[in-house]
Amino acid sequence: MSVTAPVAGAGVSSEDTRLPDGALMAQRDAPVGGQAVLEGVMMRGISTWSVAVRKPAADQLAEDGRYDLRQGARGDIEVRSFPLVSWLKRHRLLRLPVVRGVVALVESLRIGFSALNISANAQLPPGEDGKEEELSGGAWVGTVVVAVGLAIGLFFILPVGITSTFKGALPNSVVFVIVEKAIRITIFLGYLYLISRLRDLRRVFEYHGAEHKTIACYEDGRELTPQNAQRYSRLHPRCGTSFLLVVMIVAFFVFAPLGTPAWYWLFASRVLGIPLVAGLAFEVIKWFGRNRNRAWARALMWPGLQLQRLTTREPDPSQLAVAIAALQAVLAVEDPLQASEADRAGMEVAA
Repeated sequence: MSVTAPVAGAGVSSEDTRLPDGALMAQRDAPVGGQAVLEGVMMRGISTWSVAVRKPAADQLAEDGRYDLRQGARGDIEVRSFPLVSWLKRHRLLRLPVVRGVVALVESLRIGFSALNISANAQLPPGEDGKEEELSGGAWVGTVVVAVGLAIGLFFILPVGITSTFKGALPNSVVFVIVEKAIRITIFLGYLYLISRLRDLRRVFEYHGAEHKTIACYEDGRELTPQNAQRYSRLHPRCGTSFLLVVMIVAFFVFAPLGTPAWYWLFASRVLGIPLVAGLAFEVIKWFGRNRNRAWARALMWPGLQLQRLTTREPDPSQLAVAIAALQAVLAVEDPLQASEADRAGMEVAA
């Protein structure tokens, strides 16, 4: 089954617009976002989000019902859809600049973790009664808490901790924050490089590329088929990887004025300042999105697009079919291109 997406704008063509990898880039944004999950893709629109996961084929299962995730599932595609009422619609105060970014990101994390849970359960072997097994709620909550704690510790606490060990050798607070940010970005880049080398995550990165290609194909008004989607770039201006790099840069301007207080205030400021940094970074990405076809904006987005070379891989047609199935489930319920500006709020960092 294929779906023809509404044309994003009359006379607009991506044929002469390409991203750093040389592949096509859609000329306009649509309020559609997504995320790669285990053997699948999550897609979200304005009022719906869906998860499409490819199940393992019968001949891939061992006697205990398990299979090697590195081989890639070859079974049928399972699609689940859920209604979505954005928190941004509940009160106008939540739509204020900076605040809306924090709300949108928390909401995206909630949906993303739910989608990961669904995809993880889809890969589990059936139970003794033949029914599908599921991860326990406690186990999944524990996984989320550990993941969030690790991210805060690795990217916020560790850099300021290392810099504090030689704080006395630095001439002033500005240099302190510059050194701290240099350490933070180095840790971030090293982390991305290391996980990009993990064989177990390679297929997740391929599905990440499939998600980007499918969204770009839809944004450009093309028929949603694996062949059409393959022509588009696996890089996307609204990707969360680019957003994380912007977070690293914005953090400098937020924390520099605080000076170099005692270590416990330094640690507390880095944790408590995360919402402000994230909200400001959201506004920067939103601004880039509005000017994505301008030369200066594309130049500023270039480093973030390069980072996506680490977190995406070229997908195969079967993976693109999964991403398309997820997006089709959203389009079966709504037409994102007809959404109002108010409905589009929060979708600036979603690809």
